[in-house]
Amino acid sequence: MVMLNKYLRQSPTYRLFLHFLRVCADFLDTIGNIAQIGFHVLKCIFKGEISIKELFYQCDRFGVSSLPITLSIVGMTSIIVASQVAHEMVKQGGSNFVGMLMTILIVREVGAIMSGFAITSMIGSSLASELATMRVTEQVDAIDVLGVDSVRYLFVPRVLSGIIMMPFVVILASVVGVLLGAVTSDMFAGLTYRAYFDSVWLGLYMKDLWVSLLKAAVFGGTISLLSCTCGFFASGGAKGVGLATTKAVVWSFIAIVIWDMIFAILFFF
Repeated sequence: MVMLNKYLRQSPTYRLFLHFLRVCADFLDTIGNIAQIGFHVLKCIFKGEISIKELFYQCDRFGVSSLPITLSIVGMTSIIVASQVAHEMVKQGGSNFVGMLMTILIVREVGAIMSGFAITSMIGSSLASELATMRVTEQVDAIDVLGVDSVRYLFVPRVLSGIIMMPFVVILASVVGVLLGAVTSDMFAGLTYRAYFDSVWLGLYMKDLWVSLLKAAVFGGTISLLSCTCGFFASGGAKGVGLATTKAVVWSFIAIVIWDMIFAILFFF
Protein backbone atom coordinates (compact mmCIF):
# COMPACT_ATOMS: atom_id res chain seq x y z
CA MET A 1 0.00 0.00 0.00
CA VAL A 2 2.85 2.34 0.83
CA MET A 3 4.56 1.53 -2.48
CA LEU A 4 1.30 2.11 -4.37
CA ASN A 5 0.81 5.45 -2.64
CA LYS A 6 4.40 6.44 -3.46
CA TYR A 7 3.91 5.40 -7.09
CA LEU A 8 0.70 7.43 -7.40
CA ARG A 9 2.36 10.52 -5.96
CA GLN A 10 5.12 10.25 -8.56
CA SER A 11 2.74 9.74 -11.48
CA PRO A 12 2.25 12.49 -14.11
CA THR A 13 -1.51 12.51 -13.45
CA TYR A 14 -1.00 13.26 -9.76
CA ARG A 15 1.51 16.02 -10.50
CA LEU A 16 -0.87 17.51 -13.08
CA PHE A 17 -3.67 17.44 -10.51
CA LEU A 18 -1.47 19.21 -7.93
CA HIS A 19 -0.50 21.81 -10.53
CA PHE A 20 -4.19 22.39 -11.30
CA LEU A 21 -4.93 22.89 -7.59
CA ARG A 22 -2.05 25.36 -7.27
CA VAL A 23 -3.29 27.31 -10.29
CA CYS A 24 -6.81 27.47 -8.86
CA ALA A 25 -5.51 28.59 -5.46
CA ASP A 26 -3.31 31.23 -7.10
CA PHE A 27 -6.28 32.43 -9.16
CA LEU A 28 -8.53 32.85 -6.12
CA ASP A 29 -5.71 34.46 -4.14
CA THR A 30 -5.05 36.97 -6.93
CA ILE A 31 -8.75 37.82 -7.25
CA GLY A 32 -8.90 38.47 -3.52
CA ASN A 33 -5.80 40.67 -3.61
CA ILE A 34 -7.16 42.68 -6.54
CA ALA A 35 -10.50 43.24 -4.82
CA GLN A 36 -8.85 44.24 -1.54
CA ILE A 37 -6.41 46.65 -3.17
CA GLY A 38 -9.11 48.02 -5.48
CA PHE A 39 -11.39 48.99 -2.59
CA HIS A 40 -8.46 50.61 -0.78
CA VAL A 41 -7.53 52.60 -3.89
CA LEU A 42 -11.11 53.80 -4.40
CA LYS A 43 -11.30 54.87 -0.76
CA CYS A 44 -8.10 56.89 -1.10
CA ILE A 45 -9.33 58.53 -4.31
CA PHE A 46 -12.68 59.52 -2.81
CA LYS A 47 -10.90 60.94 0.25
CA GLY A 48 -8.62 62.98 -2.00
CA GLU A 49 -5.44 61.32 -0.74
CA ILE A 50 -3.58 61.85 -4.00
CA SER A 51 -0.02 62.99 -4.64
CA ILE A 52 -0.43 65.50 -7.48
CA LYS A 53 3.27 65.50 -8.37
CA GLU A 54 3.39 61.71 -8.64
CA LEU A 55 0.08 61.70 -10.53
CA PHE A 56 1.46 64.05 -13.20
CA TYR A 57 4.57 61.88 -13.53
CA GLN A 58 2.51 58.72 -13.97
CA CYS A 59 0.16 60.44 -16.44
CA ASP A 60 3.16 61.43 -18.55
CA ARG A 61 4.43 57.88 -18.36
CA PHE A 62 1.08 56.27 -19.12
CA GLY A 63 -0.09 58.63 -21.84
CA VAL A 64 2.88 60.22 -23.59
CA SER A 65 5.41 57.39 -23.39
CA SER A 66 2.95 54.83 -24.72
CA LEU A 67 1.80 56.88 -27.73
CA PRO A 68 4.38 55.68 -30.31
CA ILE A 69 3.69 51.97 -29.87
CA THR A 70 -0.06 52.52 -29.44
CA LEU A 71 -0.45 54.62 -32.58
CA SER A 72 1.74 52.19 -34.52
CA ILE A 73 -0.31 49.13 -33.58
CA VAL A 74 -3.71 50.78 -34.12
CA GLY A 75 -2.53 52.36 -37.37
CA MET A 76 -1.14 49.12 -38.80
CA THR A 77 -4.29 47.24 -37.78
CA SER A 78 -6.39 49.83 -39.60
CA ILE A 79 -4.23 49.53 -42.70
CA ILE A 80 -4.55 45.74 -42.68
CA VAL A 81 -8.33 45.83 -42.27
CA ALA A 82 -8.91 48.65 -44.76
CA SER A 83 -6.74 47.04 -47.43
CA GLN A 84 -9.04 44.02 -47.43
CA VAL A 85 -12.42 45.53 -46.60
CA ALA A 86 -12.26 48.50 -48.97
CA HIS A 87 -11.34 46.40 -51.99
CA GLU A 88 -14.17 43.93 -51.41
CA MET A 89 -16.73 46.62 -50.61
CA VAL A 90 -15.91 48.60 -53.76
CA LYS A 91 -16.00 45.43 -55.85
CA GLN A 92 -19.47 44.58 -54.48
CA GLY A 93 -20.80 48.11 -55.01
CA GLY A 94 -20.64 49.17 -51.37
CA SER A 95 -18.11 51.99 -51.72
CA ASN A 96 -20.50 54.43 -50.03
CA PHE A 97 -20.24 52.45 -46.79
CA VAL A 98 -16.49 51.86 -46.48
CA GLY A 99 -15.85 54.92 -44.32
CA MET A 100 -18.80 54.12 -42.06
CA LEU A 101 -17.71 50.51 -41.60
CA MET A 102 -14.10 51.39 -40.86
CA THR A 103 -15.02 54.17 -38.44
CA ILE A 104 -17.50 52.05 -36.49
CA LEU A 105 -14.99 49.22 -36.29
CA ILE A 106 -12.17 51.46 -35.11
CA VAL A 107 -14.18 53.57 -32.65
CA ARG A 108 -16.10 50.68 -31.10
CA GLU A 109 -13.43 47.99 -30.98
CA VAL A 110 -10.03 48.38 -32.64
CA GLY A 111 -9.04 51.70 -31.05
CA ALA A 112 -9.76 50.65 -27.47
CA ILE A 113 -8.69 47.01 -27.63
CA MET A 114 -5.45 47.49 -29.57
CA SER A 115 -4.54 50.47 -27.38
CA GLY A 116 -5.19 48.33 -24.32
CA PHE A 117 -2.98 45.55 -25.63
CA ALA A 118 -0.21 47.99 -26.54
CA ILE A 119 -0.30 49.76 -23.16
CA THR A 120 -0.40 46.43 -21.34
CA SER A 121 2.71 45.27 -23.20
CA MET A 122 4.64 48.45 -22.50
CA ILE A 123 3.25 50.20 -19.41
CA GLY A 124 1.55 47.31 -17.62
CA SER A 125 4.64 45.12 -17.72
CA SER A 126 6.74 48.08 -16.57
CA LEU A 127 4.45 48.75 -13.59
CA ALA A 128 4.45 45.09 -12.57
CA SER A 129 8.22 44.70 -12.79
CA GLU A 130 8.79 48.00 -10.95
CA LEU A 131 6.62 47.09 -7.97
CA ALA A 132 7.86 43.48 -7.98
CA THR A 133 11.44 44.71 -7.78
CA MET A 134 10.50 47.01 -4.94
CA ARG A 135 8.87 44.08 -3.13
CA VAL A 136 11.72 41.58 -3.47
CA THR A 137 14.32 44.23 -2.53
CA GLU A 138 12.24 45.09 0.56
CA GLN A 139 11.59 48.69 -0.48
CA VAL A 140 7.86 48.18 0.08
CA ASP A 141 8.60 46.92 3.60
CA ALA A 142 10.69 50.03 4.22
CA ILE A 143 7.76 52.23 3.15
CA ASP A 144 5.48 50.41 5.59
CA VAL A 145 8.04 50.73 8.40
CA LEU A 146 8.16 54.50 7.86
CA GLY A 147 4.41 54.61 8.51
CA VAL A 148 3.45 55.46 4.93
CA ASP A 149 0.42 53.79 3.38
CA SER A 150 2.10 51.78 0.60
CA VAL A 151 -1.15 51.32 -1.34
CA ARG A 152 -1.87 55.06 -1.34
CA TYR A 153 1.73 55.86 -2.25
CA LEU A 154 2.25 53.24 -4.95
CA PHE A 155 -1.20 52.41 -6.35
CA VAL A 156 -3.33 55.54 -6.34
CA PRO A 157 -1.25 57.69 -8.78
CA ARG A 158 -0.75 54.76 -11.15
CA VAL A 159 -4.36 53.60 -11.22
CA LEU A 160 -5.72 57.13 -11.49
CA SER A 161 -3.31 57.96 -14.31
CA GLY A 162 -4.60 54.94 -16.23
CA ILE A 163 -8.21 56.05 -15.79
CA ILE A 164 -7.42 59.63 -16.85
CA MET A 165 -4.99 59.09 -19.73
CA MET A 166 -6.37 56.01 -21.45
CA PRO A 167 -9.35 57.87 -23.04
CA PHE A 168 -6.99 60.48 -24.55
CA VAL A 169 -4.76 57.74 -25.94
CA VAL A 170 -7.77 55.95 -27.45
CA ILE A 171 -9.05 59.18 -29.03
CA LEU A 172 -5.71 59.84 -30.74
CA ALA A 173 -5.38 56.20 -31.79
CA SER A 174 -8.91 56.15 -33.25
CA VAL A 175 -8.30 59.36 -35.23
CA VAL A 176 -5.06 57.94 -36.63
CA GLY A 177 -6.84 54.68 -37.48
CA VAL A 178 -9.66 56.43 -39.35
CA LEU A 179 -7.23 58.63 -41.30
CA LEU A 180 -4.99 55.70 -42.26
CA GLY A 181 -8.12 53.78 -43.27
CA ALA A 182 -8.93 56.58 -45.72
CA VAL A 183 -5.39 56.60 -47.14
CA THR A 184 -5.38 52.81 -47.51
CA SER A 185 -8.83 52.77 -49.15
CA ASP A 186 -7.61 55.30 -51.70
CA MET A 187 -4.42 53.36 -52.42
CA PHE A 188 -5.82 49.82 -52.59
CA ALA A 189 -9.39 50.37 -53.83
CA GLY A 190 -9.28 53.75 -55.55
CA LEU A 191 -11.89 55.15 -53.14
CA THR A 192 -11.72 58.95 -52.99
CA TYR A 193 -11.25 60.73 -49.68
CA ARG A 194 -14.52 62.58 -50.20
CA ALA A 195 -16.48 59.34 -50.62
CA TYR A 196 -14.78 57.85 -47.58
CA PHE A 197 -15.40 60.76 -45.22
CA ASP A 198 -18.93 61.43 -46.51
CA SER A 199 -19.93 57.99 -45.24
CA VAL A 200 -18.17 58.25 -41.88
CA TRP A 201 -21.16 59.80 -40.12
CA LEU A 202 -23.80 57.50 -41.60
CA GLY A 203 -23.56 54.95 -38.81
CA LEU A 204 -21.49 56.67 -36.11
CA TYR A 205 -23.40 58.18 -33.18
CA MET A 206 -22.47 59.99 -29.99
CA LYS A 207 -23.31 56.81 -28.09
CA ASP A 208 -20.41 55.06 -29.83
CA LEU A 209 -18.00 57.81 -28.77
CA TRP A 210 -19.13 57.88 -25.13
CA VAL A 211 -19.05 54.11 -24.82
CA SER A 212 -15.55 54.05 -26.33
CA LEU A 213 -14.32 56.65 -23.82
CA LEU A 214 -15.94 54.85 -20.89
CA LYS A 215 -14.45 51.57 -22.06
CA ALA A 216 -11.02 53.20 -22.37
CA ALA A 217 -11.19 54.55 -18.80
CA VAL A 218 -12.14 51.11 -17.47
CA PHE A 219 -9.37 49.47 -19.50
CA GLY A 220 -6.79 51.95 -18.19
CA GLY A 221 -7.77 51.50 -14.57
CA THR A 222 -7.90 47.72 -14.92
CA ILE A 223 -4.47 47.48 -16.56
CA SER A 224 -2.88 49.65 -13.85
CA LEU A 225 -4.62 47.88 -10.96
CA LEU A 226 -3.86 44.36 -12.19
CA SER A 227 -0.25 45.12 -13.08
CA CYS A 228 0.49 46.87 -9.79
CA THR A 229 -1.23 44.15 -7.75
CA CYS A 230 0.69 41.34 -9.44
CA GLY A 231 3.96 43.18 -8.82
CA PHE A 232 3.05 44.19 -5.26
CA PHE A 233 2.56 40.59 -4.13
CA ALA A 234 5.60 39.16 -5.94
CA SER A 235 8.08 36.95 -4.12
CA GLY A 236 11.10 34.80 -4.83
CA GLY A 237 13.77 37.19 -6.07
CA ALA A 238 14.50 37.74 -9.75
CA LYS A 239 12.39 34.75 -10.78
CA GLY A 240 9.44 36.19 -8.87
CA VAL A 241 9.79 39.49 -10.73
CA GLY A 242 9.60 37.68 -14.05
CA LEU A 243 6.61 35.60 -12.99
CA ALA A 244 4.78 38.67 -11.67
CA THR A 245 5.36 40.56 -14.91
CA THR A 246 4.13 37.63 -16.99
CA LYS A 247 1.05 37.22 -14.80
CA ALA A 248 0.28 40.94 -15.06
CA VAL A 249 0.39 40.91 -18.86
CA VAL A 250 -1.67 37.73 -19.21
CA TRP A 251 -4.28 38.81 -16.68
CA SER A 252 -4.57 42.26 -18.28
CA PHE A 253 -5.12 40.75 -21.73
CA ILE A 254 -7.84 38.47 -20.38
CA ALA A 255 -9.45 41.31 -18.40
CA ILE A 256 -9.55 43.55 -21.49
CA VAL A 257 -11.36 40.89 -23.52
CA ILE A 258 -13.83 40.20 -20.70
CA TRP A 259 -14.56 43.90 -20.20
CA ASP A 260 -15.03 44.35 -23.95
CA MET A 261 -17.55 41.51 -24.02
CA ILE A 262 -19.43 43.06 -21.08
CA PHE A 263 -19.59 46.46 -22.81
CA ALA A 264 -20.75 44.87 -26.05
CA ILE A 265 -23.57 43.03 -24.24
CA LEU A 266 -24.64 46.10 -22.24
CA PHE A 267 -24.59 48.72 -24.97
CA PHE A 268 -24.86 47.07 -28.39
CA PHE A 269 -27.02 43.96 -28.02
